[in-house]
Amino acid sequence: MDRNTFTGLFLIMIVLAGFFYFNKPSEAEMKKEREIQRIDSLKRAGVNPATEEKAKDTTTALINAAPALDSATLTGPFGANLTGTASTNVLENEKLKVTFTNKGGKIASVQIKGQESYHGKPVVLFDGDQTKFGLELNVNGKTVKTDDLFFTPLISDSALTMRATYGAGKFIDFIYSLKANSNNLVFNANLIGLNQVVQGNSIVLNWQGILKEQEKSLTNEQHYSAPYYKYADENPDHLNFAKDEDVALTKGKVEWFAFKQHFFSGVLVPSVPFESGDLSVKTLTDPGVVKWYSARMNLPFNQLAAQNYSMSFYFGTNKFAELKEQGHEIEKLVEMGYWPLKYINRFVVLPVFNFLEGFGWNYGLIILVLTILLKLVLSPLTYKSYISMAKMRILKPEMDEIKAKVGESNPTLLQQEYLKLYKQVGVNPLGGCLPMLLQLPIVMAFFFFFPNLFELRGQSFLWMHDLSTYDDFIKFGVHIPFLGDHLSLMCILMTVSTLIYTYFNNQVSGATGQMKYIGYIMPIVFLGVLNDYPSGLNYYYFLANMLTFGQQFLIKSMVNDEKIHATLKENKKRPEETKKKSKFQARLDDYMRQQEVNKIQDKKNK
Repeated sequence: MDRNTFTGLFLIMIVLAGFFYFNKPSEAEMKKEREIQRIDSLKRAGVNPATEEKAKDTTTALINAAPALDSATLTGPFGANLTGTASTNVLENEKLKVTFTNKGGKIASVQIKGQESYHGKPVVLFDGDQTKFGLELNVNGKTVKTDDLFFTPLISDSALTMRATYGAGKFIDFIYSLKANSNNLVFNANLIGLNQVVQGNSIVLNWQGILKEQEKSLTNEQHYSAPYYKYADENPDHLNFAKDEDVALTKGKVEWFAFKQHFFSGVLVPSVPFESGDLSVKTLTDPGVVKWYSARMNLPFNQLAAQNYSMSFYFGTNKFAELKEQGHEIEKLVEMGYWPLKYINRFVVLPVFNFLEGFGWNYGLIILVLTILLKLVLSPLTYKSYISMAKMRILKPEMDEIKAKVGESNPTLLQQEYLKLYKQVGVNPLGGCLPMLLQLPIVMAFFFFFPNLFELRGQSFLWMHDLSTYDDFIKFGVHIPFLGDHLSLMCILMTVSTLIYTYFNNQVSGATGQMKYIGYIMPIVFLGVLNDYPSGLNYYYFLANMLTFGQQFLIKSMVNDEKIHATLKENKKRPEETKKKSKFQARLDDYMRQQEVNKIQDKKNK
C-alpha cells in the first residue's frame, strides 16, 4: 500500500466517524425507540401495555414504601424511620389548601381559601413545626411518637397515604382524603400487624397547635378563643377564655373537640367517641400568636392485626350555618350568650338577620332594618313605659305635698302615704320600669350576637372598615387608661345618643336628685367598656337609642298630659269597690293591711 492509498483510506475513516458522531440518535430518541420495541414485544406476547405499566408503578411504590431491612434490627422500633429528609405534599380543593409533611406524616399547615386576615394575608390556621400531631404507642416497653418519625408518602388524586414501617407486614398508615368543595378532611389511622409489638389496651392521639393572629386586635381575639369539647349526650363546653387551664375529660366519652379561635376553628370528630382525654390552653406572649392548645385523647387498642381509627377534621369559619351542617351540635362554638339570651339570639335574632341577609343588602343597612323591626315589635312596651312614667311625673306635685306634710323623719309613714295615693289613682310606680326590664334581654342578647357574628367580618359601612371590630377613628399612639390606644367614633356617637336619651327620659319621668344623675354616669362608663367592641355593636346601640327617642317623641305628640291628669282624678273619685284591681293593686292592699296589723301589734307591745 503506497502512501497515497493510505492517505485516502485514512480520510475516508475520518469522514465516516464524523458522520456517525453527528448523526447518532439522542438519548430521548433511543428511549423512545426502546419503548416502541417493548410495547411491540408485549403486544406480540398478548399483554396489555397499560395494565403492565400500572402494575410496574404499584410495585415501585410498594418497594419504596417498605424497606426490605427489618427496622427492629437497627436502632429500635421504627428505626429506619428515625432519620430522613423533610418533604411536603399538598391536598387542596375549592375551600382548603392542606399541606402535609413527611416528618410525622401530619398536617403542616391549613389555609382557608377565600379568607384573609385583617392584615391582608391568607388565613392559615396552623403552620410548620408549631403543630404536633400523631399517635403515642408503647412498643415493647418503649414509647414511640409518630410525630418523630419520617413517613413515606403515597399520593393519589384526592388522597394521601403516609406510611411508617416497623418491619415486614408491620406498619402505620395515616390516610388523608379531601372531597371537592368541602371543609372536611377525612383521616384514617391504620395500624397493621402491630398487635404483635404494641403493649397495652390503649394508645394516645396527641394534637398540639399554636393559633396565629388573624384579627385586628390580638387581645380581643384571645378573649374569644378557647378549646371546646363535647361529651356524648351532653351539651358542648369549653375551657376558660381568660386564663390558662388544664381539664381532664373523664366524665364520659368525648364526641368531639375543637381548637376554636374568634372566627375560625379546627374540629376533630372521631367516628367512635374517644374514651377520655385531656385538654389544655395557654395564652402566649409571643407577637402574632393567639394561644397554645393541646389535646391528648385515649383510643382503645383491641390487639387486632388490622386496627383502624376513622376521624374527620373540620377546618373553616365559625359561621353558624356552616357549623350546623357538620352536625354534633358543633354550631355551639358560636357563643350566643347565657340563658335566656342564647335562645333569643338563636331563635329570634339570627333567623331575622339571615332573612334580611338574603336581600343582598349592605350589612350596615341590614343592622338598621333589624333594629327598626325589633323596635316595632317592642313598641307596645315602649308606649306602656312612657305612659307609666308620665303618670308618675303628673303625680309628682301631689307627692311633694305629701312629703311636705309628713316630713322625711318617718320614711315608713311617707312610703305608706305614697302607696295610698298610688292605690287611689290606680298607678303602678313600677309600670315604667317593668317594660324596660322586659326589653333588657334583647339589648343584652345583641351584646353577644354581634361580636360573634362571622358575617360582619371584613364588611364595611360608612367610615367603618370592618363591622366585626372597633373603628379606631382617633389613634392615640400610646395606651391611655380607660380608653386604650384609640377612640372609636361610633362608640362616641353611641355614648352621645345615650346621654341625649337619658336627658329626655328624665324629662318624661320627672326624675330628680341622685336618680337624675346616675343615668348620666352609665353612658360614660360604657364609653370605656365598648370602645374596644365591634363597631357593628355600637352602631346597633346608637340606632336603638335614636329610634327609641323617635318613638318617645311620637308618643309625646299623641299623648295629652291633661287627659292623663283628668283620668287620674276620676280614678281618685271613684268608689273603692268599683275599681278593678290589678295584681299590683292586690299586692299593695295586702301590704297595707300587713302594715296596719304591724301598727296594732306595736301598740300592744308598748
